[in-house]
Amino acid sequence: MLISATRSVLLLVDFQARLMPAIHGGEQVVANAARLAEGAGLLEVPVAATEQNPDGLGPTVPELAGSAQLVLAKTAFGAVSDPGFETLLPPGRDEVVVTGCEAHVCVLQTVIGLSETGRRVVLVADAIGSRDPANRDAAVRRAREHGAEVVTTEMVLFEWLRDSTHPRFREVQKMIR
Repeated sequence: MLISATRSVLLLVDFQARLMPAIHGGEQVVANAARLAEGAGLLEVPVAATEQNPDGLGPTVPELAGSAQLVLAKTAFGAVSDPGFETLLPPGRDEVVVTGCEAHVCVLQTVIGLSETGRRVVLVADAIGSRDPANRDAAVRRAREHGAEVVTTEMVLFEWLRDSTHPRFREVQKMIR
């Protein structure tokens, strides 16, 4: 089944100022998440974000800071176990497109939690990161074992569009080039 712009919510997990410099390939991970957030804005896909212990790790990085309609400060690694998590997911949005850091901790625990709630979980492999690439790769494998679909930024954007006649096609295409 294709990813649907009308059923999706984009979740930005813990893209925080003090964490991102330590993430392997962090600049590219943030750039891909920013493309997704921009595309979500163009295609009316809600964007939500989490921040792990923001007093310690800082706020969401500037490249993504204004993208989310809702931001949840949390202490649990898996965002789903936070009491305020459900407020991030608009009604009728049963597909969660997940990006973030660290892939093997907060992202993975959030993905597993989302899978356990019965939602369709789409993990964007080129928009997640860890300090050590081996941890990121292990997280992708484990997320897949728990039912997450593993995709790329471009796959999400083009599936949200569906057709080159979409009125926003050229704008999205420019973001990719």
